Amino acid sequence: MFARRLFSSPTGACAARAFSTTQGMRSMVGRSPIMLPPDVKIHIAEPSEEAMKSRRKEPTRTIIVSGPLGTLTVPCPLYIDVNVADSKALVSTATPEIRKHREMWGTIRSHIQNLVTGVSEGHTAILRLVGVGYRATIEDDGKKVGLKVGYSHPVELPVPKGVKATTPQPTRILLEGTDKYAVKQFAADIRNWRKPEPYKGKGIFIDNEEIKLKAKKVK
Repeated sequence: MFARRLFSSPTGACAARAFSTTQGMRSMVGRSPIMLPPDVKIHIAEPSEEAMKSRRKEPTRTIIVSGPLGTLTVPCPLYIDVNVADSKALVSTATPEIRKHREMWGTIRSHIQNLVTGVSEGHTAILRLVGVGYRATIEDDGKKVGLKVGYSHPVELPVPKGVKATTPQPTRILLEGTDKYAVKQFAADIRNWRKPEPYKGKGIFIDNEEIKLKAKKVK
């Protein structure tokens, strides 16, 4: 359904960066433009007058991202600006010297990128069940994931709204959805029922997850 698609530096260079008066005020993530596919649109909804007057919480604007797979939103603080032009979105802040604003700059940029990917391609997670007799099934017309992972009783987990679960193989679970957080969180919830253990290598693994096996202790 959905398609997916360190460097070291000399000590001198590190020292130069440490004494720079501008480098610390820039977000390496935040300043990178977000490229928009032709069928993805971004709309920005400003806060209402009532929200602006509220003292209970900080007012935010809403970033609305629409594409062929759906529509997603993310709240954005007023000190973060999002400008859309020429098939790309630029995220910025006028106050990068404030640490909170600088950190949120990169965070909002990452959130918007995830939304763009979600509504255009979708997000996926593949779980591998490793263990004798371990099996997964999709039940109740796709509303539940059933697990047989070594317990005396089968485990059933409700599939969250907006997430699709399938089993290409009895020992594989494919999760798909537009919301990256929902997909990854459900994958983590499934994994929690049988976390990978380091002695026999059994458990539920997410995507390319690997563990280093340990030697058994001899008494």
